[in-house]
Amino acid sequence: MLRAEKQARVDLIKDRFTRMISAVFVDFKGLDVESVTALRDQLRDVGVEYRVVKNTLTKLAIKDNDWASDLDSSLIGMTAIAWSYEEPGAAAKVFKAFSVKNKHLRVKAGVIDGKVIDAETVVNQLATMPGRDELRAKLLATFQAPAQQFVRQLSAAPQNFLYLLKAKQDEGDAA
Repeated sequence: MLRAEKQARVDLIKDRFTRMISAVFVDFKGLDVESVTALRDQLRDVGVEYRVVKNTLTKLAIKDNDWASDLDSSLIGMTAIAWSYEEPGAAAKVFKAFSVKNKHLRVKAGVIDGKVIDAETVVNQLATMPGRDELRAKLLATFQAPAQQFVRQLSAAPQNFLYLLKAKQDEGDAA
């Protein structure tokens, strides 16, 4: 590879790291082509960019970041990176679900908010974070709850009055 070509790839990787919300580093050693293709499709469906990268090019691309030295132990062997640009837990969720069927896939580390997180944190915490749609639903429910309670309070008085009239009617019928 020519020096200019290497520099172009380093710049491309650096750009991905500047645009990302989170990144997950995985070891895909032992996966067959069909499995990798299925994995790529699943990641693409959730808006995650997945690339196999050379460790030396990745180290050159991230060298200016404070957290770069924390990734040195993870950038050994076969490495692929999944960059999430919209939801921080999107890639981690796909990897967690995918690794149930494919034991060869191994999460190495992750990066979120300028901090390196270990594989266990990626799988157990980042993958279980609620997605954007789930958070929107919770927020909407929170906004609607006071209005629903107000409507219940408004309808409670007439409803209780009807119960009273019904009880009086039943009392009169019994006598």
